[in-house]
Amino acid sequence: MLHIYNTLSRTKEAFKPVHAGEVRMYVCGMTVYDYCHLGHARMLVSFDVVQRWLRASGYAVNYVRNITDIDDKIIRRAVQTGRRMHEVTEFFIDAMHADERALGVARPDHEPRATQYVGEMLDIIGRLRDNGLAYQADDGDVNFSVRGFAGYGKLSGKSLDDLRAGERVAVDTAKRDPLDFVLWKSAKEEEPPETKWQSPYGFGRPGWHIECSAMSKALLDLPLDIHGGGPDLKFPHHENEIAQTEGAFGGNLANVWMHCGPLMVDAEKMSKSLGNFRTIRQTIAQGEAAENEAVYAVNPREAEMLRFFIVRNHYRSPQNYTPDNLVDAQNALDRLYQALQNVAPDQAGIDWQEPQAQAFKAAMDDDFNSSGAVAALFELATQANRDRDARAAGQLRALGGVLGLLQLDPVAYFQSPTRYSAAAMEQGAPAGQLDAARIEALVAERGQAKQARDFARADAIRAELRAAGIELDDKPGGLTQWRRA
Repeated sequence: MLHIYNTLSRTKEAFKPVHAGEVRMYVCGMTVYDYCHLGHARMLVSFDVVQRWLRASGYAVNYVRNITDIDDKIIRRAVQTGRRMHEVTEFFIDAMHADERALGVARPDHEPRATQYVGEMLDIIGRLRDNGLAYQADDGDVNFSVRGFAGYGKLSGKSLDDLRAGERVAVDTAKRDPLDFVLWKSAKEEEPPETKWQSPYGFGRPGWHIECSAMSKALLDLPLDIHGGGPDLKFPHHENEIAQTEGAFGGNLANVWMHCGPLMVDAEKMSKSLGNFRTIRQTIAQGEAAENEAVYAVNPREAEMLRFFIVRNHYRSPQNYTPDNLVDAQNALDRLYQALQNVAPDQAGIDWQEPQAQAFKAAMDDDFNSSGAVAALFELATQANRDRDARAAGQLRALGGVLGLLQLDPVAYFQSPTRYSAAAMEQGAPAGQLDAARIEALVAERGQAKQARDFARADAIRAELRAAGIELDDKPGGLTQWRRA
């Protein structure tokens, strides 16, 4: 039986959806004003693995991941670049989708945009006013009255007495209490017209938190089976979602709350605000990704390496980004692909009675422990190599597919260059400076030298290729396959 760690209860619980066999899952998505960084990649891949395992377990999943396309940062970007707000958001939505495709992240069943649900947001705000939980301040903003909601702090574990103005909560003299948060922002005269909506409170735009309450209620109804997001959303975003949704409708917003762990750089969380981020495209682009192009050429070997780097860690654990850790992930993924290249997999599909498949399932049913599932993949790779076992190789490939891994052709995989090898890191350049045509020519010349019994020349060519990061595998019948180390 599937067990999930619930941030709300702070315990691992047996998963029981509201409707048997169905899962309604809402995950907070991107604010689209810039390119996605590796911290975003961790969230995207982590919840992609969650929805994949839920579907593999037989659940009918309705997965919603929203897009925030109205926000102060988006408006600032539009003003700075002289573009309309929707031009900024469309560009970065396309860029986000390019990153998702590269990482093998499936599109959610629904991908609502905040600007499509302003009416639903105003309805919730009206309900909160009627319930005495919202008020319009002197500056025109409509705020949520935090102290009026008895359950505030139950997700994050923060008490009202511990929360002080200036710590994640902006001091605003127009608020009745510095802990109160904005539901509706009054329009500023200098802001572009497209950022303003008419409302009972005058022209304005929604606050950030109210967006997800409206979209999750409209598309999935309440209570949600699973609500998820990145580690920084637990407070204040998800805490505020709970307060405004439950304050408006009663009951629970979600039965299970899931938060992935942070991606760290030198003991600090990777984030744009800290300036320590690296974008997905910088990490996996084939060559240099143009800054003015949303879609870019992807290095498939490096893209799968990045997904593997994320998947082989438990989603709740902190994860450290360093170039050396990417090299280690690339080497480990190479070992799995080497088993698939050495032994042609059978096509029988997953045999869930097989011991390693059972270990894989047990790990995934234990709070989506993909780290344990990957360990089962390495056991299968060892078995395939040791016993020349096509069945084990088939299990390896099929179970890898459940995690979104190991679906590339092994020969093509190894012929893709990678910057994430020890040799490449030492040289400060991608391994395999030789292009494919030159490599093929040298392999052919080596074959001719061997036929002519010029073994010195054949050995010299092998040494030349190895120095360039190219390894040769001589197969029966005179076939030689090459791969980039």
